[in-house]
Amino acid sequence: MKLLSIKLCNFRQFYGKTPEIYLASGERNTTIIHGNNGAGKTTLLNGFTWVLYEKFTAAFTSSELLINKRAIMQADIGTSVECWVEISFEHEHKQYQLKRQCYACLDKNGKIQYSKNNFYMLVAGEDGRWYPPLEQPDEIINRILPESLHQYFFFDGEHIDHIFRSNDKSRIAEDTKELLGVKVLDRSIDHLKKAERTLQEELQLIGDINIKKKLRDKIKVEREKDNLEQKKEEIIEFINSQELQQQEVSEKLMNLSKNEEIKNLKIKLEKQEINLKNEIRELKKQIKQSISNQGYLIFLSNIIPKFNTIISDLRQRGELPSGIKQQFVQQLLNRQTCICGQELIEGNDYYEQVKQWMDKAGIAAIEESAIRLESQVQDIEQKVINFWENIDEKQAKLEQSRLELSRVETELDDINQKFRHYPDADIRKLQENLDKINQKIRELQLEQGGIEQQLITLENKLETLDKEITKQKLKEEKQILAKRRSDAAKEARNRLIEVRSRLEKQFRLSLEKRVQAIFGSISFTPYIPRLTQNYELNLIENTSGIAVPVAASTGENQILSLSFIGGIIDSVRKWSHKNTLMGPDSSTFPIVMDSPFGSLDEIYRRQVAKSIPKLANQLIILVTKTQWRGEVQEETNYYIGKEYVLVYYSPKPDCEKDTISLNGVSYPLVQQSPNEFEYTEIIEVSRDN
Repeated sequence: MKLLSIKLCNFRQFYGKTPEIYLASGERNTTIIHGNNGAGKTTLLNGFTWVLYEKFTAAFTSSELLINKRAIMQADIGTSVECWVEISFEHEHKQYQLKRQCYACLDKNGKIQYSKNNFYMLVAGEDGRWYPPLEQPDEIINRILPESLHQYFFFDGEHIDHIFRSNDKSRIAEDTKELLGVKVLDRSIDHLKKAERTLQEELQLIGDINIKKKLRDKIKVEREKDNLEQKKEEIIEFINSQELQQQEVSEKLMNLSKNEEIKNLKIKLEKQEINLKNEIRELKKQIKQSISNQGYLIFLSNIIPKFNTIISDLRQRGELPSGIKQQFVQQLLNRQTCICGQELIEGNDYYEQVKQWMDKAGIAAIEESAIRLESQVQDIEQKVINFWENIDEKQAKLEQSRLELSRVETELDDINQKFRHYPDADIRKLQENLDKINQKIRELQLEQGGIEQQLITLENKLETLDKEITKQKLKEEKQILAKRRSDAAKEARNRLIEVRSRLEKQFRLSLEKRVQAIFGSISFTPYIPRLTQNYELNLIENTSGIAVPVAASTGENQILSLSFIGGIIDSVRKWSHKNTLMGPDSSTFPIVMDSPFGSLDEIYRRQVAKSIPKLANQLIILVTKTQWRGEVQEETNYYIGKEYVLVYYSPKPDCEKDTISLNGVSYPLVQQSPNEFEYTEIIEVSRDN
């Protein structure tokens, strides 16, 4: 999972729609977000966990109050105010949009009433449009990064050591097993045990089904489906009209632009973007066609040597001789003359000797068939080689096109940013309108995606109803199969128990070594982390030759926690390349941490700051000005790709303003609010390097 951006609307401190926060990745994989206490750092952290899992961290107080105070207080009684968080992320060359939304309103008693959450997911298609996924969004997210593990990747750094307190150790063991795939085996073993018990019981026939009730339910679902499909068509028409308007505004913007260089570059990049997207779609199509038409060839590689061995054995045993044929021997006997000129008269010795060759000679049809098969087999071997070369070539082109498309999209975004700050007010206004149109299209596509998800649910209901209507009583054959299935379940369970034991031991030892290496690179103490069979993490001292448990300090516990998380990420990343069927469907993980340096001294602060950008593929750090001291900034600066400041507007009349200097520029941290409400704005830090 690679996080791309996050955007909020009326979520706690953030009033209205915030600018999109784009998150760094690649070589400069770190995003720094500065803010004073109360400015919204913890809110941002919980924005990720809320939209992904509908969960909050322990430090997120009053989690039931999500709506922005200003937004709800300025609304009329009974008028709904929306509150949402939207994130974009990429996983295995697919881009996803997630949005969790709720509504709130003030009742006549002045209390805030909340609606149920709405959850939407869209996946980018090859044509550039957004579509709802074929699976349930929760299932997709939990396959990429399971909900029970989110605390290891989205956490409050000042309280991270709480994870390893004694009363939490059993939960750590369970969560770690989930990440490693061992928990999958645990559940499989448990399910097989239940299945074995169920299958041992005699199957009962299904009772009668009330067909009339099912038919009424089906008619009701079909009507609901028709209404949603009509609404979907209306949204599609609106999207099309917005896209036409988008094209007109874009053309006006280009015509007004007096900077021919930027204008020509934008036109050139837009054409390149279209061509690259078409090229990517065509390459994917070609790869699919090649696999569909010739993918079977790779399964013949192990059969070809067996065929050659069979043919060779037949020839050696004389059952498939080459050379003389039965037809030739028969012609000699019919002519009664051998090739040497000797007469072949039935009954004489020469006739009998030649006749014996009838049993030794091969049948022409069989021999010719064998020769043709050998030729075809040789051709298959070459086709397998050609198939892989073709696939590798197209995959290389596809990856190159993706990289080029990423570059083009980045340059286009830079040009749009220039238009947003253009000296000409008309051009700025057109770009602002274009941004609003793009946002409107995006919101409509999200609404369309939500409708399509509902349509999928209704379609599944209809399918289920159809099955229930046509379903009949269980057949007697199922009772016969029950015993066989019970035996199979028992054998499968025993085998999985053995696999779990071996897998767990192998991974645990590998993980322990990695945690020890990370802890040793940060801590100056002689302590060594040890991982028990239950995945409980402890510190021991072995300077005297005898391993003795030690009580870790708060700082050491924080370092131990970071070492454990870093070891998990690194080990699973390597493990997943060898064991692709186990664990989460990813070897790339982000870390989002709030205040990771709070209680550490200067030495540990420097060591942690030096290590954490290397722990994950992507890092988002939320810090206060005091935490962003010299050693932290020095060690982290090289890895920073994006940087933002949270500006807190205080309604206090005697508010003390505060600033922070970044890259030689002063940015506000605390400002006087122009009204009676507190709120936070997001400012992007300019990084010339």
